[in-house]
Amino acid sequence: MNNPPIKILLVEDHKLMRVGLKSLFEELSELEVTSEAQSGKEAVEKYKITHPDIVLMDIGLPDISGIEATKKILEINNNAKVIILTSHISEDEVIAALEAGACAYVLKDINIEVLKMIIKTVKEGAMWLDPQVVPILREKNCGVIPPRQMSRAMFKEQHANLTQREYEVLKLIVDGKSNNEIAQELTISEHTAKAHVCNIIQKLVVDDRTQAAVKALKEGLV
Repeated sequence: MNNPPIKILLVEDHKLMRVGLKSLFEELSELEVTSEAQSGKEAVEKYKITHPDIVLMDIGLPDISGIEATKKILEINNNAKVIILTSHISEDEVIAALEAGACAYVLKDINIEVLKMIIKTVKEGAMWLDPQVVPILREKNCGVIPPRQMSRAMFKEQHANLTQREYEVLKLIVDGKSNNEIAQELTISEHTAKAHVCNIIQKLVVDDRTQAAVKALKEGLV
């Protein structure tokens, strides 16, 4: 038996972008745009009425910002799942969005299949950050991802199956390095770097390198 589609509230003030996203989602049976909003205040009201599974939220809206709307939606339901979908990265906006309770920060140039994956994993309780966002949080950690110091002994106890080399690769993943850049940094082949990344993803029980980076930051692994 197929699962019902994920219900999405699409919040976007630019009609062309809103129509384009909706038409893309219509081709995906797992997702359904059940309501739309052109402003932050309208988004809050639509959320009260429709109770979607996911809110896909732009930041730059004509009345209150998407960040402020996110706060208000989380006041209605602290389990609400809001994905920020924006066209640019601002350090202040990244931190403010996550402090407001957003589950993901995504850039609009993302591939639709990747966006589908993000929506599905966020609905299941995951957090997702664009790879360009992770270094910002690592350098400007203001409690969005609470740091936790971990001794090397504790690290080995909790992640004994992660090798020293994989630990080095994990630190570079957190820095936003590509497989090619990891290979150059550690003087290994790109194929070997990719293998290490795959092993880390498997051992940390996450879906991709970004979730591995988020988990590493949350658990104080780096």
